[in-house]
Amino acid sequence: MAVHRRLEPAAPWVELVVTPDDWAAADPDLLQAMFGQLVLIRVFEEYVLELAAAGLIHGPAHSSIGQEGGAVGSVLALTSADQVNGSHRGHHQFLAKVLHHVAPKGIDLGSPVDDEVRDVLLRTLAEICGLDRGWSHGRGGSMHLQWKDAGAMGTNAIVGGGVPMAAGFAWADKQAGTDAVSVTYFGDGAVNIGSTLETFNLAAAWHLPICFFIENNRYAVSTSVFEATCEARLSGRGPGFGIPSWKVDGMDPLAVHLAMQEAVAHMRAGGGPTVVEADTYRFFHQNGAFPGSAFGYRTKEEEQEWRRRDPVDQVSAELVRRGLLTQADVDTAVTTARLLMSDIGDVLLEPLPGGKPGQRRIREAEWPDPGYVDVGVRGDLGEFDGAPIADRDTYAGDLAEQKFIEAVAAVMNRRMETDPSVVVMGEDVHRLNGGTNGATRGLKERFPDRILGTPISENAFAGLGGGIAIDGRFRPVVEFMYADFMWVAADQLFNQIGKARHMFGGDGAVPFVLRSKVAMGTGYGSQHSMDPAGIFATNPGWRIVAPSTPFDYVGLMNAALRCQDPVVVLEHVDLYNSTGEGPVDDLDYCLPVGKAAVRRPGEEVTVLTYLAMTNYVLDAVETLSSVDAEVIDLRWLDRASIDWETIGESIRKTNNVLIAEQGAVGTSYGGWLADEINRRFFDWLDQPVQRVTGGEASPSISKVLERAAIAQSAEVAAALTAMTQQTGA
Repeated sequence: MAVHRRLEPAAPWVELVVTPDDWAAADPDLLQAMFGQLVLIRVFEEYVLELAAAGLIHGPAHSSIGQEGGAVGSVLALTSADQVNGSHRGHHQFLAKVLHHVAPKGIDLGSPVDDEVRDVLLRTLAEICGLDRGWSHGRGGSMHLQWKDAGAMGTNAIVGGGVPMAAGFAWADKQAGTDAVSVTYFGDGAVNIGSTLETFNLAAAWHLPICFFIENNRYAVSTSVFEATCEARLSGRGPGFGIPSWKVDGMDPLAVHLAMQEAVAHMRAGGGPTVVEADTYRFFHQNGAFPGSAFGYRTKEEEQEWRRRDPVDQVSAELVRRGLLTQADVDTAVTTARLLMSDIGDVLLEPLPGGKPGQRRIREAEWPDPGYVDVGVRGDLGEFDGAPIADRDTYAGDLAEQKFIEAVAAVMNRRMETDPSVVVMGEDVHRLNGGTNGATRGLKERFPDRILGTPISENAFAGLGGGIAIDGRFRPVVEFMYADFMWVAADQLFNQIGKARHMFGGDGAVPFVLRSKVAMGTGYGSQHSMDPAGIFATNPGWRIVAPSTPFDYVGLMNAALRCQDPVVVLEHVDLYNSTGEGPVDDLDYCLPVGKAAVRRPGEEVTVLTYLAMTNYVLDAVETLSSVDAEVIDLRWLDRASIDWETIGESIRKTNNVLIAEQGAVGTSYGGWLADEINRRFFDWLDQPVQRVTGGEASPSISKVLERAAIAQSAEVAAALTAMTQQTGA
C-alpha cells in the first residue's frame, strides 16, 4: 500500500500575535511616532473624502481609512534609504513613507507642525486634486504618488502592476552592495495576479531583499476574498515559493511593526524576500465616503466589529493607559491635525463666487497650464550633448565586412566593458553561447553578475528591469526572445515603463532598453512572428530603433543605451546572418537621433521602410528598370524621432509615397505614418499614400501559408508597378 509522507515547506510561515506585555515593553518614542502618523494620515484621508463629496476631486478618492496601521507599523521599521511602492489605495502608504523621511523621530501634534511636514501634506493634497504644486504637477492624482527622494517610488493604479518594479529596486540595492530593502504594498486582489506570482518566484530565485506586503482588506471592490480564492490566508503563498512569511493583525500597528522588524532583519542579513500579510479593513467603499454596507456587499455588523479595532484608537488608548498622553492630549492632537488640514485646504481653495455659504472651488492659479499636457512624454535628449555622433558619411574609423549578429554581440560587449551600470537579462541569455542567436556571446564569462538568465516570466523580468531603470543606478537591457511575448508583458511595457516619466511629472528618467526580434519567415508560426513597431508607435513614451546594417546597429544601440527614455531595439532574424559594413575598432559612436538614411536616391517614388524590409525593397527596385525609386530606411520609428526633414525633401521631389513593411495589416506601423504624411504633405502628393503590408492573419507554420502572409520583394515590385501606371510615369 502506498505510503504518504507529509511534506512541510522549507520556508517558515508564522502568525505573530502581540500580548499586553509587548505593548508594555514598547518604546514610548515608537508609540508616539505611530500615534502622530496615524492621526495625521487619518485626518488627511477624512479631508480628502470631504473634498470628494464636494466635487473638488476629479477622479477617484480611494480612502485608506481603517488601513493606516499596516502602513505606519511597517514603514517605521524602514529608513529613508529603503524604497517602497504601493497600490491604487496608497495615500497611507505614501504618506507614511514620506512623513517618516522628513520626520524620522516622529511628529508631535502637541506643538506646531514644522514646515517640511506641512509641505508634504500640501503637495500630496494638491496632487490628489490634480494641481500644479503636486508631486507630479497633478498628472498622477490620487493613484500615482511619487517622491523618489523619500524612497516613495510610486503608487500604482494597475492591480499588482507595481510589484515587479519593486523587485527591480531590490535588485539595484543588492547589486550596489547596500543593505537597503524594498517593500511593495498590494491587496488581496493582486495576490492572484500573474505578475505578482511571477515576481514571487523571481525574487526568491535571485534572493532579492524585497518584502511583499499584503494588505488583506477582504474585498476587491465588492468581491470577498473568500469568493476569490480557496486559501484566504494569503501569506500562505509565500512558502510555496520558498519565501518566509508572516501573518499579522493589520489593525494592530505594534504587531505589524514587530513582524516587519523580523522581516527586515531577515532581508538585511541577505536572506532574500519575505511576505507579510496584514489582515485589515477599509471602513469605506472602494471609492468615496459611503460604507460598503450601503452597496449591499457588507453588513453593518461586520463594519462595526472592525471599527471597534480601529488602529488609531488602539495606539491612543495604549498611550493613555501608560500615562504617556492624557485623553485631552489625544483630543488636542486630532484637533491640531484637523486645523492643519483646513489651513492647507485654504491654500488650494477659495469661496465659490455666487455660491452658497461654505461652497468652494480650486483657486485658478493652482491648476497646471494646459500647454503642459504633453511635456515630458519623452526627455529632451540633453544626454546626447557631447556624445560621439557619427553617421556613415562622417565616420572616421575603419570599416570591414561583418555579420550583423557579430555587431550585436560586439557593441554590447563594449558597452558592458566601459559602463559598469549596464545589466542584461532575459531567457537563456547566459547559456547557449550567447542566447538563442548569439547576441550575448562571451558576455556571461566576462560579466557574470550582470548577465542574468531569467525564468520564463516576461511580466516579472520586464517589470524588474523597469524598476531598475526608475531607480537610476543601473541601466537594464531586457531581451524578449520573440516580439510576440510583448503581449504577455503588455502591462509592464505600456502601462508602467512607457508611461512612467510623463505620469510622474515628466522629469524622471527611465533608461530602459528592450531588445527583441522579428522572426517572420522562420516557420515559428502565429505566436512567434509579429512585427511590434506599430504597437509601440501608438503607445506613448517609447522610442523605437530599427537597424538594418551592422554599422547602424552599433550606432543605434549606443544611442539607445545613452538615451534616458525607454527604447525598443527591433532586430530581424533575416538580418542576423547577413553581412555588411561594420566598425572594426570604434564601437563608441552614436547614430544621430531622428536621422533616416537614404539607401538609394530616386526621382519618381519615395519608398519608406525599415528593418529587413529595406533589403527586400532595394531588391525590388533593382528588378524594375522602369521605376526610379528613392528608398529611405527610417531607422528611428517613434513619433518624436521620425526624420520629417529627409522624408519631406524626398516627397517634394517625387510626389509619390509607398510605405513598405512585412507585418500584418492590423498592427501596421505604416497606418499612422500614412495618415501623418497625408496631413503634412497633402499638397505635394499626386496620389494617396500607398502601402505594402502582410495580410490580416498572423504567419502560419506552413511554409506556403507563411509566405502568403508576409510581404517581401515581389509585393513591393507589384505595388511600385501599379503606382507608376497610376501616375503615368
